[in-house]
Amino acid sequence: MDITNLPFGLTDWSAVPATEHPGERGVAHWRTRQFGPIRVRIVDYSPGYLADHWCAKGHILLCLEGELRTELADGRSFTLTPGVSYQVADGAEPHRSSTETGATLFVVD
Repeated sequence: MDITNLPFGLTDWSAVPATEHPGERGVAHWRTRQFGPIRVRIVDYSPGYLADHWCAKGHILLCLEGELRTELADGRSFTLTPGVSYQVADGAEPHRSSTETGATLFVVD
């Protein structure tokens, strides 16, 4: 990632409006900021959420609250808890997320 032409700035995430993204089950609420080609989000997943697709987009994400299960298309599964992050490149390993209890993530992609 090459970050250029981005002056210093603050983001008050509580002031960023959320958009709703239904999953196969449950819903995700995204608060999103775009900085040139870099998208930064706080994502809140409802309890019982299951993504409705396999994602091939690269991300760096950090679990802030709750517990998130990330399943890879090859069958591996990983659980994120507060303070645990993962990173994956564009097109590297299709993945999808779910949570039984709900989760809040900080995502850069």
